[in-house]
Amino acid sequence: MFHVTERLLLRPAWPEDWPEVLAGVGEEAIVRNLAKVPWPYGEADARQPQNQCLPNFIVVESASGRVVGSCGLAPTEGEPEIGYWIARDAWGRGFATEAGRGVLEVARMLGVERVTAGHMADNPASGRVLRKLGFRPVGSARRYSLARGHEVDSVEYVLDMSDDVSMPRAA
Repeated sequence: MFHVTERLLLRPAWPEDWPEVLAGVGEEAIVRNLAKVPWPYGEADARQPQNQCLPNFIVVESASGRVVGSCGLAPTEGEPEIGYWIARDAWGRGFATEAGRGVLEVARMLGVERVTAGHMADNPASGRVLRKLGFRPVGSARRYSLARGHEVDSVEYVLDMSDDVSMPRAA
């Protein structure tokens, strides 16, 4: 499955993407904010296939053709949860919000009615992205961070797709 936004191409990961994935997610500043990614993150990790049960995309900047991140949904306790990472040199350009919006558009087309999310409490930038996407905070929790090797405080969110009037609805 592919999806195009204003500046991005969201597409499946291909085996030859691993060097760009490793370069983008393989630094501690990125991986420490992802719950299910180990540190250190190496070639074997970057070569792992993505779960394709739900939309899960490599984020490609259309203008340059460069992989700048990943964004998708993963099954978590019965409800899909959105997750994303953006390479450090692409931070501050709105790619996480744009990719997230694209993933939510695809989710809506697939009939997904509710999406959850969470971010490490010490990563407020991710919370700003989630709020821009229409997620509302619903509390806090402790999440295990594979990279950090222990539980950390997390802020939890939910998006009821039927309540979100800013996104197009599937016909």
